[in-house]
Amino acid sequence: MSDFRGSTIPGANWDGSGVNFALYSARASAVELCLFSSDGTQQQRIDLPHCDDGVFHGYLPGCTPGQHYAYRVHGEYDPPSGNFFNPNKLLVDPYAKALSGPVTWSDALFAYDLSSVTDNVMAKSQLDSAAYVPKGIVQGSQGHATFERPQIPWSETILYEVNSRGYTMRHPAVPENDRGRFVGLTNREVLKYLKALGITSIELMPVHAFVDEDFLGRRGLRNYWGYNSLNFFAVENRLYGTDGVDEFRSMVNAIHDAGLEVILDVVYNHTAEGGRLGPMLSFKGIDNQSYYRMMPGQPGEYVNDTGCGNTMDADSPVVQDLVLDSLRYWANDMGVDGFRFDLCPILGRSAKGFDPQHPLLARIESDSQLQHTKLIAEPWDIGPGGYQLGQFSSNWSEWNDQFRDSIRRFWRGDQDEAAELARRLHGSADIFETRGRTPRASVNFVTSHDGYTLSDLVSYNHRHNEANGEDNRDGHQHNYNFNHGAEGPTDDDEINQLRRRQRLNMLATLLLSQGTPMLLAGDEFGNSQSGNNNAYAQDNEIGWLDWTGVTDDPEFVDIVRSLIWLRRSSPLIRHDDYRHGHRANGKGHPDIRWTLPNGDDLSAEKWKHDRALQMLLVETADPAPDRRNTAAVAFLINAAHNEVDFVLPVLDIDGAWRQAFASDAIEETPDGKWRLPNRSSACFLFATTSA
Repeated sequence: MSDFRGSTIPGANWDGSGVNFALYSARASAVELCLFSSDGTQQQRIDLPHCDDGVFHGYLPGCTPGQHYAYRVHGEYDPPSGNFFNPNKLLVDPYAKALSGPVTWSDALFAYDLSSVTDNVMAKSQLDSAAYVPKGIVQGSQGHATFERPQIPWSETILYEVNSRGYTMRHPAVPENDRGRFVGLTNREVLKYLKALGITSIELMPVHAFVDEDFLGRRGLRNYWGYNSLNFFAVENRLYGTDGVDEFRSMVNAIHDAGLEVILDVVYNHTAEGGRLGPMLSFKGIDNQSYYRMMPGQPGEYVNDTGCGNTMDADSPVVQDLVLDSLRYWANDMGVDGFRFDLCPILGRSAKGFDPQHPLLARIESDSQLQHTKLIAEPWDIGPGGYQLGQFSSNWSEWNDQFRDSIRRFWRGDQDEAAELARRLHGSADIFETRGRTPRASVNFVTSHDGYTLSDLVSYNHRHNEANGEDNRDGHQHNYNFNHGAEGPTDDDEINQLRRRQRLNMLATLLLSQGTPMLLAGDEFGNSQSGNNNAYAQDNEIGWLDWTGVTDDPEFVDIVRSLIWLRRSSPLIRHDDYRHGHRANGKGHPDIRWTLPNGDDLSAEKWKHDRALQMLLVETADPAPDRRNTAAVAFLINAAHNEVDFVLPVLDIDGAWRQAFASDAIEETPDGKWRLPNRSSACFLFATTSA
């Protein structure tokens, strides 16, 4: 190491002549930098000679990009006091931007001797873990990254949730060597499909380096979803070929060139190190109490508000800096256009509970380098007061599970759901508007990675998670699903047609609602997971998308595509603010109205019991001259078990209603009504031409 004091900027930073290594640990007594050859052989152990404000650092002249490295951290080993320092354990740099490979499970990964554990005793392990822990790889200058960002306005945003591995593993146009990797998403046919579908923003499930849980390996499975982070900068190795940074950037550029955004699902709420008995891979051995939230008065016990064994401490300045640095890196160096935050209330938790004005949330919202990014919260965790839907600031949008559950219940045929459905179609103003939020705050979805696919939602009464190896006990129990007469696949044409119609009904409800819609990849062509509603461990044909649905029922894909483009071409369906019927057009028609099928306003009693209703949206602004204008949109909804006749309203303006969508064949009756089959929906547009 050089006598030059170098920098306290965290990570391994190359300056052209050498590398500055820096690691924060407020409680360590010493930090050793360990250098390895590319085959994993340890070559040197070097003490970091300087420590400033808890940052151990040193400058190594002549060190070059490609050098493999990790740390050993010395200090007190006293688990009851929350200190697990053990220099026998090799530790991953939290700021490493590339890793040499995966974690290999071994007893050596644990800070304690596994054979010694009792309630009060955890003898220090003497096993060396270097052979089982991935090493950081020093990165060279990546140059100034420039990205042509589409910058889609929120009112036009349509999210599409994608597992970057599973999306291409079975895609017929993707070469076998490209499948399951970022390069697969740059395939011309894949991008052509996405562009034609009409979605605007691809929401990628986690790509940060993550760990396959030991118990999954013992079952012959591995983590498929990626919500088990090891590091918040490095790309997961299985998702690229030779250079994760370059390949991720190339993917982002290709998606941007197609006019689409990249939203990244990020997991800053916990890590793969688990609780007290979990492995020591990085943070736990660097400075356990600086990174994790510990139980008050019990510093050796972890707060588990995530359900994953540990909880990152959002109050800790070093955690806040880590999260901000990671977000800036992915936004500015990697081209990401926004973030979806897993278990986001964790980032706003103090010892007193969730605070929407928490310093970490405030820093994310106000950071000048993140102003161009979209921020999406999963607004719940399992901790006390963990359900926070609607409580984030106006800078955020939020996954809305109340939308999901309402739409599922209504189309399943549950009683007393019409009023709840109307609130969700309206953009959930009852949840968001009182805090000054707008419809874009509600990220509406019917399905996501976590649960059934849309096809399975209408095909199974019971979850079928046997392949997960947990005796079918895992996964959500309350799914508001219905198999419509047979469990799983069936040859009954009537059941299959009803299931198809119900899928279209729910997709139409999603895409014709105010707010920001999110479509689960594959739902547009009937992808199934064979009834598995928790495919987190199914990195196989259960979890991978089955693209045969595109050719088996091409008309279905075309209808979904037309629904998406209907939304994109109709500003009435995607207002920037809430409408409550207080504004009217020149003929006195209110901007939003709910009626019975016969056109009468819904009474309180009908709101409670009716399963057929109509939503009318009317344009109140003066039409643009000399062009065709959509003056109104009517969404006809029939969840009853019988056919229902609907009367479209008379608008007293020049123009005509035209059918834009129907989930099944509908017919016009001799008296000018529209007859919808049981459990079906339709959308009409009223087009007028200004003089």
